[in-house]
Amino acid sequence: MPDDGLITVASSFSVRETIERLVSFVTSHGLTVFARIDHAAGAAQVGLPLRPTELLIFGHARGGTPLMQDRQTAAIDLPIKALAWEDADRKVWLIYNDAAWIAKRHGLGPASAQAVQAIAGGLAAAAKAATA
Repeated sequence: MPDDGLITVASSFSVRETIERLVSFVTSHGLTVFARIDHAAGAAQVGLPLRPTELLIFGHARGGTPLMQDRQTAAIDLPIKALAWEDADRKVWLIYNDAAWIAKRHGLGPASAQAVQAIAGGLAAAAKAATA
């Protein structure tokens, strides 16, 4: 994939189980799940086909607020989103925004660098727990 700020991880599980595992990890670490969106179910409701595709929106004010304090525009990329989807070959993937890319996109500086690093580390751990 091109350098588009997305981190993509192959999952050993179905889309649903990948998201379930992600929910379990983030909630056990004190984060809030704000929304879980089943895009395939939405497509089915209007009679359109879509392979399994689920989005999880989650976060914690302690993690994201420093980014917004640095540059309020960072709020467009917060809370964190992770998408699990199944490709045409039935391979499941988990994809999320790279925290460093969010920092670059919004011109974040030293004031939020520690929070950006913490988010990056947390996302990597969450992705591993959800997919491996």
